[in-house]
Amino acid sequence: MTLDICPLEWRYASQEMRYIFSRENFINKMIEVETAIMRGLEKSGFAPNGCWERIAKVAGAINPREIDELEKRLGHDVAALVAILSERVGMPCGNYVHLGATSYDIVDTAWALVLRDAINLVKKKLRRVIEILIDFAYRYRDVVMVGRTHGKHALPITFGFKMANYVYEFSRSFERLCDVEKRVVRGKIAGAVGTMAGWFGKGLSVEKEALEYLGLESHAIATQVAPRDGFAELVSALAILGSQLDRFALEIRELMRDEIAEVFYSAGEIGSSAMPHKRNPTTAERICGLAKILRGLVLTALENIPLMHERDLTNSSAERILIPHAFLVIDQMLEDMLSILSKLSIDEANMMRNLELSKGNIMSECIMSKLVLKGGVPRVQAHEIMRKLSRESYEKGIHLKEVVLSSDIVKMLSVNDIEECFDYRKYLGSYNELIDRAIEYAKNAIGI
Repeated sequence: MTLDICPLEWRYASQEMRYIFSRENFINKMIEVETAIMRGLEKSGFAPNGCWERIAKVAGAINPREIDELEKRLGHDVAALVAILSERVGMPCGNYVHLGATSYDIVDTAWALVLRDAINLVKKKLRRVIEILIDFAYRYRDVVMVGRTHGKHALPITFGFKMANYVYEFSRSFERLCDVEKRVVRGKIAGAVGTMAGWFGKGLSVEKEALEYLGLESHAIATQVAPRDGFAELVSALAILGSQLDRFALEIRELMRDEIAEVFYSAGEIGSSAMPHKRNPTTAERICGLAKILRGLVLTALENIPLMHERDLTNSSAERILIPHAFLVIDQMLEDMLSILSKLSIDEANMMRNLELSKGNIMSECIMSKLVLKGGVPRVQAHEIMRKLSRESYEKGIHLKEVVLSSDIVKMLSVNDIEECFDYRKYLGSYNELIDRAIEYAKNAIGI
């Protein structure tokens, strides 16, 4: 009987990401590292020629259950793998498997190989998200809607401007991933406590040959383990990306509310088991829910940085859970984001309807600024004038323009000046240039 306990095993994340963090793949990556070290041993004169090729042939042929059974007797998973490898490759090569190495040479370098693939997959999906959002920013560049602060109507913006803000934010996360990749995707081939003593002065040669084979840069120096700040930085970068996805998903949820109804995505699934009419933003809500998990993992990653002396084992058990879960969660969130974007549509009529809900009061800043610039009124005084007129508009339920035209402001501003302020399209500032600037930034960041 199979016990499906963790939803990440059967409900969330793509098959591609699941495979990257599968036991089978990680074991094969460890064998790849042992192969690389054997190349270094051969190059440095410690092992007979051809031994690395014999190890390479074993990759994919070792069943994880074999390691598990032997680990029960030995109490050490890497020692179990080394024992099985030594037996499989035969003599004399078996004598040299893992010579001079320590278990975390294998584990940390295998992590580097796994993380390289995982980060590339995240970047691939994130790049696609950014490309779609760029298209939205272009397509809806001039579609006017109300901008909201504190959940209240503020000033007019465009939907393209809103999308361009997300383009910029997600591009910054792409840059973070590229940046942290340089620090965390590095090999650690340095033996016990990191001094390379087991290779009798030829450690740098062993390391160089091994890491060239794996296509990795080395850490400049390490203890028995690679520095854990890199793992913490990586999980933090993923959590930041997750929080940005959370922000976008929350925005979609808000704009889908019946009272607003400016944005929709047609999921096509049942919205409610009880209420047939419901179109619930369940995919967006899942993004928001998974973001909570991802942010919570950051604390564990930070707690793994302090280790006793040249190492202890407190990071190991935590990372077996931490790292795969962080990537599987962000992978599902990106899959959900792409799903939403593929089905996203906007209701321009509702956007225009909502613009009018405040009866022109969102244009009070425009009148205030013109009072200062053209009417010669001190700004503080102009602010107070418009605050009072805005309150009158709300209390009487009449349009702000009507209130302004019946006030003393007509003595300071022309009717044309006042009328111009209530044309939403004329109070969008430098939105076009700002959209272009955000898109240009994104294109440089993701290389398009």
